[in-house]
Amino acid sequence: MSGILTSLRNTVIAGFVLAVVLFIIYYMTQGYSSDTFGAFFFRWLHVLSGVMWIGLLWYFNFVQIPNMPKIPDEQKPAIGKVIAPSALFWFRWGAMATIVTGLILAFMNGYLVEAILLGVTDGVPKHTAIGIGMWLGAIMWFNVWFIIWPNQKKALGIVETDAAAKAAAARTAMLFSRTNTLLSIPMLFAMVSAQNIY
Repeated sequence: MSGILTSLRNTVIAGFVLAVVLFIIYYMTQGYSSDTFGAFFFRWLHVLSGVMWIGLLWYFNFVQIPNMPKIPDEQKPAIGKVIAPSALFWFRWGAMATIVTGLILAFMNGYLVEAILLGVTDGVPKHTAIGIGMWLGAIMWFNVWFIIWPNQKKALGIVETDAAAKAAAARTAMLFSRTNTLLSIPMLFAMVSAQNIY
């Protein structure tokens, strides 16, 4: 067991193997419907991606940013050169996977256009709720790829810039990261409410 758990790759592979075992149990007890399973599969990928994305967003805002002032200056390069770039890689690709799987899921379930239009065309409250969640998620995705990441590259020294521009970029990245933290709360409310109370 320690051979699995001491390697992240092996741990993740084992997690997917267990998910396949659950699928086999489902298949043997429930049969298989490609439409039902396809929608479930993309919802599962959507949630899995979202956990990666929002988990890292909250890590940055609840753990890393508030604790950076407490770290001695000589230790800060470990965060800026090693941990933050790696976390930002998974953060931005988690955002991309979340938005793509969400759009595929909405298309497969037949409410993509209605949700994008916030339920205005059909008056279905569920489409309004999921649409609000989708739009908030899209704004957050845009912030990640087009504001936070370009500014983080400057702040972390991945892109060379002067000290003043570096400080301004760090502040911009932080403010938009906080914006995404703010938006994540109503976004999750809208997404979950669409599945449970409408």
